[in-house]
Amino acid sequence: MDHRSHPSMRPSLNSVSDLPPAKTLPPGKTLPPGKTLPQRKSSPPDAATMGWRLYESVAFAFVLFVFSLCSLCWSLPAALLYHVLPRRVGVPLGQLVISAGFRFYVTILKMTGLLVCDIGALDCLRDEKGIMIAANHPSALDAVLIISRQRRITCIMKALIWDNVFLGGGARLAGYIRNDAPHSMLRKSAEALRNDQKILVFPEGTRTRKAPVGDFAGGFALAAKKAGAPIQTVIIETNFPDVDGRWFLFRKPPFPVVYRARLGRRFKVGDDVQAFVGELQRYFQDELTPPVHSGPKTPQPAV
Repeated sequence: MDHRSHPSMRPSLNSVSDLPPAKTLPPGKTLPPGKTLPQRKSSPPDAATMGWRLYESVAFAFVLFVFSLCSLCWSLPAALLYHVLPRRVGVPLGQLVISAGFRFYVTILKMTGLLVCDIGALDCLRDEKGIMIAANHPSALDAVLIISRQRRITCIMKALIWDNVFLGGGARLAGYIRNDAPHSMLRKSAEALRNDQKILVFPEGTRTRKAPVGDFAGGFALAAKKAGAPIQTVIIETNFPDVDGRWFLFRKPPFPVVYRARLGRRFKVGDDVQAFVGELQRYFQDELTPPVHSGPKTPQPAV
């Protein structure tokens, strides 16, 4: 997809070379003591730019309101259904509703022009069973994007989200797994994998705090080993990573946010879990580090 063709992708200054040339003195001339050249003045934004910024703010508030309202409207009844329905009914129902809700939310983001994404590669995992999906975690939208493309998937999530009034009820009904109790998380994850469920995990345990990825925890790999399940990697790339943890809630990102999710290698955990975690972390680092270009090759003389 060529994101430059999207109507909301406006041109911007990306480097120093994009700026107009600075004023310079004629050769041989010097400034008197205490004098400086006039500084280059930035032109004020035009009416179209101001209008787009206003639209962004209104659309941003709208999609957050829709997400909060839909989450709350499902979380409250889901919390009651969690205590009423048997797990064989409640878990599939909860996962289907969350997937449909996230798909609806992503559609709104795309329709408003706030999101440009290429995540179709995730569709081939829709019918997979008994696998663990491991992805890097650059922003708050990562789980939303991945789950929106899967009809049935379990997620290892923060206890803070589990206890959240907007998301907690739906997460409990869907059988999502808390990450604050290591032994319980390990047991439930291995059990879900043995029962042919898919599990989404972010090996960093939180959003990425240092590029390209943070340190990986090892619990997810131990669960996959115990269940004999493969680990399918997903590489997420975005133009606006959430390095300070405030993205999309307390700080409006520059729109449109551009996302791409692609499938990486599929791994099998070996006997040494710690060595495997290190190998997987290095793999993500290599995949997310831009290649270093050494410049044009020197032409070789013809033989």
